[in-house]
Amino acid sequence: MARSKVYWSDDGTDRGNLRPVLADSSEAPFAIAPSDTAPLPAVPKGIYVGTGGDVTLRGVAGDADVTYRNLPDASYIAVRVSHVRATGTTATNLIAEA
Repeated sequence: MARSKVYWSDDGTDRGNLRPVLADSSEAPFAIAPSDTAPLPAVPKGIYVGTGGDVTLRGVAGDADVTYRNLPDASYIAVRVSHVRATGTTATNLIAEA
């Protein structure tokens, strides 16, 4: 089994407040409700796709939407996004890994 990378986080107040943070762990996952207008409440590091299909999204630095097509059930999209669009998204049970 591969081990996770550990980085140190500083809360900005005192060097004595460093704590280990697993680089590939999700601290606040949330369900995604696709919307054509509303941005996600937080930028995730990726999206878990529970029930497969298409996912139309906008990357945080993108200037256009893209569609990931024919994703299988229980797949993962490793992309940082600002929006997951209702139009063009057929996949369901989407979880943001924030």
